[in-house]
Amino acid sequence: MKITRAEVEHVAHLARLEFDEAETEKFTSQLNDILLYMDKLNQVETRNVAPMTHAIARTNAFREDRVRESLPRERALANAPDPRGEFFRVPKVIE
Repeated sequence: MKITRAEVEHVAHLARLEFDEAETEKFTSQLNDILLYMDKLNQVETRNVAPMTHAIARTNAFREDRVRESLPRERALANAPDPRGEFFRVPKVIE
């Protein structure tokens, strides 16, 4: 066992969580399985494996930046529920 029932109860206490007996046993078993799997992963030879940020190779999906004419203010405010002059009026969020 990588983690004991007492350790699970201690962590639950620190997190202000309350578990019944069945839940404590279940979490102890699940956490133990996770920690044992981490031991298996630590045994894998990774010296010649390049680090990566994602498990799936992705390419940049963004378009190229180009300078273009901006949206006219009148069109931008056309669907605004309550425009005020040249601005969007929004509900107050801070009292």
